[in-house]
Amino acid sequence: MAKIKAGRNKTIDTSIDEGKKYLDRCIAIEKPIDDINSILDKTIIGNSFDVMELLPVKSIDLIIADPPYNLTKSFHGTQFSRKKESEYEDYTRQWLSKAIPLLKDDGSIYVCCDWETSLIIGRILQEYLIVRNRITWQREKGRGAKANWKNGLEDIWFATKSNNYTFNLDAVKIRKKVIAPYRVDGKPKDWTETENGNYRDTCPSNFWDDITIPFWSMPENTAHPTQKSEKLVAKIMLASSNPGDVVFDPFLGSGTTSVTAKKLDRHYLGIELNEQYCIWTEQRLEMADNDDYIQGYVDGVFWERNVLN
Repeated sequence: MAKIKAGRNKTIDTSIDEGKKYLDRCIAIEKPIDDINSILDKTIIGNSFDVMELLPVKSIDLIIADPPYNLTKSFHGTQFSRKKESEYEDYTRQWLSKAIPLLKDDGSIYVCCDWETSLIIGRILQEYLIVRNRITWQREKGRGAKANWKNGLEDIWFATKSNNYTFNLDAVKIRKKVIAPYRVDGKPKDWTETENGNYRDTCPSNFWDDITIPFWSMPENTAHPTQKSEKLVAKIMLASSNPGDVVFDPFLGSGTTSVTAKKLDRHYLGIELNEQYCIWTEQRLEMADNDDYIQGYVDGVFWERNVLN
């Protein structure tokens, strides 16, 4: 008997049989593509290592990659097994060597990782690109450990192909409440006074503690075991791309990069091997036709966690 979800549980877990119409919207690529415009805003079913070789070089403005961490994990029928460090290094070089040629000369790449794979990915990125920063974000969740510190943080490496790259600072400032406002001649100093409270828009740092992991009552949530939030991806996308740019995700998962790109008026392209996840991606893209809300991002402003009513 199928498990009945609670009324507030919005988790997307459509089966392959139920989601055939979504799967039919996906495409497969078997020969080289000369014009990226012919496949934009599509979900590609296939192996990233094979498909990336068929995409046109210097056609992508921004790559957001969330490769499997070096952990043994099951992804709805697809198993990724923990590798020796040298093997994971080879794996990382293989996909990066195929992804980087796709970037335009002024393009950027962000790579998600945990603390262990961060040691590998950061070092290898330096071999190919100009590493700009390492972002650390608070997961808010995580299992405790009896003989170690709980893993509550993950990293994202930011790198560019050249010194000419996009970074829209004003698009990613964070709105914070002002508790003890400072005035000069009776007027607010570096903060804004409103009927709804006092706020200051601050420059973002490379530590993000305002991210909420998708959970069962959020419309964006899926049954994918390592789903990133739309707010997390939106920060990256708004900072390092412009409306109309092409954003590419070689490890698409349940589609957060594509969905966020659609909501932010970017073109998207993603590759995913698992048909189940392709279905959830297309289902979420359909939902975005009628709802472009990104949790925690309101009226062009990123808010601190638990600030909005």
